[in-house]
Amino acid sequence: MRAAKRARDAVVGVDTGGTFTDFVAIVGGRIVTLKEPSTPHAPELAVFRGLERLGVHAARVRHGSTVATNALLERRGARVVFVTTAGFEDALEIGRQHRPDLYALQPRRVPPLVPAARRVGVDERIGADGRAVRPLTPAAIANAVRRVRKLRPETIAVGLLHAPAHPRHERRLARALAALGVPVVSAAELCPEVREFERWTTAVVNAYLVPHAGRYVGALRKRLGPRLEIVLSHGGTASAAEAAREPVRQLLSGPAAGLVAAALVARHCGHPRALTIDVGGTSTDVAYTEHTLPRQRAREIAGFPIQLPLLDVHTVGAGGGSIARVDEGGLLEVGPGSAGAAPGPASYGRGGPATVTDAMVVLGRLPEMPLAGDVRLARAPAIAAMKALATTLRLRDAVAAAEAVVAIADSHMEAALRQVSVERGHDPRGAALVAFGGAGGLHACALANALDATAVLFPIEAGVLSALGALTGPERRERSRSVLCAATDVRRIAREVRALEAEVRRAFAPAERARVRFERFAEMRAEGQAHELSIPIGPGLVERFHREHERRFGFADRTRAVEVVTLDVRGVRPGPVAPRRAVATSTSRAAVPLARVRHDGRWLQARVLAMDAIASGARVPGPAIVLGAGGTLWIAPGWTARRHPRGALVLTRGRR
Repeated sequence: MRAAKRARDAVVGVDTGGTFTDFVAIVGGRIVTLKEPSTPHAPELAVFRGLERLGVHAARVRHGSTVATNALLERRGARVVFVTTAGFEDALEIGRQHRPDLYALQPRRVPPLVPAARRVGVDERIGADGRAVRPLTPAAIANAVRRVRKLRPETIAVGLLHAPAHPRHERRLARALAALGVPVVSAAELCPEVREFERWTTAVVNAYLVPHAGRYVGALRKRLGPRLEIVLSHGGTASAAEAAREPVRQLLSGPAAGLVAAALVARHCGHPRALTIDVGGTSTDVAYTEHTLPRQRAREIAGFPIQLPLLDVHTVGAGGGSIARVDEGGLLEVGPGSAGAAPGPASYGRGGPATVTDAMVVLGRLPEMPLAGDVRLARAPAIAAMKALATTLRLRDAVAAAEAVVAIADSHMEAALRQVSVERGHDPRGAALVAFGGAGGLHACALANALDATAVLFPIEAGVLSALGALTGPERRERSRSVLCAATDVRRIAREVRALEAEVRRAFAPAERARVRFERFAEMRAEGQAHELSIPIGPGLVERFHREHERRFGFADRTRAVEVVTLDVRGVRPGPVAPRRAVATSTSRAAVPLARVRHDGRWLQARVLAMDAIASGARVPGPAIVLGAGGTLWIAPGWTARRHPRGALVLTRGRR
C-alpha cells in the first residue's frame, strides 16, 4: 500500500518526439527513466502506455511535445476564417515583403494559412488615437457574421487595426462571432502588441492549431485530469486548459524543456557559456546560453512570424532517423525527411530506409542492442541499406557510404550551432557543448573539434533530458502590452506594470500566488528605430538601454530620445526539484567488452561501458562507447571523459 501511494504521488516529465516518447519520474525520492516508441497517429497512446509501465496512473504529469509544431509543419490544421478591418484583408499575404532567399532565381514564399477567399473585411476603423474613424455598426457586425457563416469555418481569427491599444471594436466583433459555435481567437487578447502583420499571423496560427492540439490535450486531460501541465515555448508550464486554448505557445515546447535542463547541467559543471545540442530521431535542436536562458520576443516558425515570448532554440532536420538519399543530380542528401517511429531506420528490421542511425551502426558507434519497447538495433539490415546507397553513389562499400552520411549530418549540425553562436556575435571557442538526446553524444566530439569548444558535457539522463526539463521546469505566466511612451514617463510605466502584474498573479491558482517571483522588462528603442532591446525595469533605465545598445551594436546616441514600446511582466513559480542520481563510488572491475569502430578512415578497438558503471571522478580515455539512459556517447581518440560528482561525463581534449 505504501509503495502504491508513492507511485500515485509521483511527478512525471514527458517529452513526445517523432520517434520516441521519453519519461522521467520522481517516485519515492528517486529518479526513474523510460523510453517508449511514439505513436504518431495518436500521440497520447504512447504517453498512456509509458505511464502504465511506470505505475503512476494518478501522477502529476508535466508534458512537452512537438504535436503543435508537427501539425503546423505538415499543414494539418483547421479551416480558418480571418476577420479584419476592411482594406487590410491581404496583409497576411503581403507581410513585410522580406525576400526569404536573396539570391533565389525562383523565390517561393510560404503560402498563408488562410486563402484570400476566407479573409473577411469589416466596415470599421479605429485610429491610432482611439477615435472611431468608421464606427462599428450593428449592420456591419451582422454582415460580417453572415459572410463568415457561409465560409463554414472550423475556427475564426479576429484582428482589427490598432486593437491592442483600443480593443472595443475587436471585442464586440469577437463576441458576435462566438455565436457561430466555433472557437474565436482575438489577436489583441492573445498578443496585445504593435505590428499588425505579426500579431494577426500569430492569431491565425493559433486558430489553425486549436482543434488539433485541443483534441490531443483533451485526450490527455480525460485520462489524467487536473494534474496535467503543458510545457510552453518559454520553458515554463501552464494548465492544460490554457494550453488547449492557446496552442501557439507550445510550438517550441519540447526543445525549450531540453534547453532548461541542459543549461542547468552546464551551470552545475562550472560552464556558464554553453552550446546545447539535442539530437533526436527526427531533428536536431541547438541553442547558445550564457548565464541566462536565451529568449526572443518574436521569431519565425515554419515560415510564420510568432509574436510571443519563447526560448531561442534553432531546429534543423538532421536526426538519427533522417533519411539518406541520392537527389536528381546524383548528390547525397541527409534529411530533412525522417523514417520516424514506423518503419524507423533500416536497423530496426522493419524495412525502413537508410538513415543516420544505420550509418552509426555500420561504423560501430552504435552496437546491436535493444532501444525501447520491441525496438532493437540490428547490424545486417543497416549494412544492406548502406550497400544499396553506396551502389547508387558509386562508392566502394557500405562503410564509405556510412562515413559520407555521418559527415553530411555533422555538417548540418555544425552549421546550426554556428548560426546560434558565431552569426549572433557569440564565440563558440571556450564554450562547453552539452550533448543530449538519443544521438547527441555520437556527434559531440566531432562538433566540439570543429567549433574548438572547451569541453563536451554528457548528462547522466542525456537520452531523456527534455523530459527531465519538462519535469523540473518552472510554472510561468507572462503578460505583455505595447505602450509606446517615453522612457522618462515613469508614472505611466509603473501604472502599466502594476496592471500586468495583477493579470499575471490572477493566472496562478490562489494557493500558489505567494511563491510567485516577478520579472519586469521593457522593450526599448531610440526614437526612429525599428527594433527594440529588452531591458530589466529599474533605476537608470535609459542609461542601461544605451549601455546595452553600445555592447550589442558598438555605439550609443545619448542625444536621441528613448521610448518604451512594450512592457513585459513574467511570473515564475519554481518547479519540482529532482533528487540527485546516485553515482557509483568505484568503477566496476568486470571485463569490459570491445567494439570495432571506424574513425578517421581506420578501424579501432573501443571499450564499451555502461554509464552507471563509471565511478565519480573516474577517467575514461577514448576510444570508448558509453551507454547511458536512452543515449549513447562516442568518446573519440584524443578525448578523455571524467565523471563529475553530479553524474555528467565531462570530456576534454588532450591535456585539458
